[in-house]
Amino acid sequence: MIVAFSISPAGGDETGGVSEAVAEAIRVVRASGLPNETNAMFTNLEGEWDEVMAVVKQAVDAVAAVSPRVSLVLKADIRPGYTGQLTAKVERLEQALGEQLQS
Repeated sequence: MIVAFSISPAGGDETGGVSEAVAEAIRVVRASGLPNETNAMFTNLEGEWDEVMAVVKQAVDAVAAVSPRVSLVLKADIRPGYTGQLTAKVERLEQALGEQLQS
C-alpha cells in the first residue's frame, strides 16, 4: 500500500511555521527504512498495512510530543500484491505523457 499523509501541530512557532515539528515526523519516516518521499504538502510512504500504519502513528506521536493537538490527513492506495509503486506509478504516468507528446 501507499499512503500519502500530512501531519501538523495545531499551532506554529512565532512566525506561524510548523517545519520544526514536521521535521520530527519526517525523521521517524526516514528512519523506518520504508520507501518514502516528501513534497511540499505530503509524505508518501509504501509498505504493508501494519508497518505503514505503525510509522504514521510514530510520526504523529513525534509531533504530539511538541504540540498538545495534532492534525493528520491520510489517503491510502491499497493494492495487494504490488510493490515498488511509489516510483512505478509516476513512471507509468511519465510514459503516458511522453507518448501523448509524440502523437
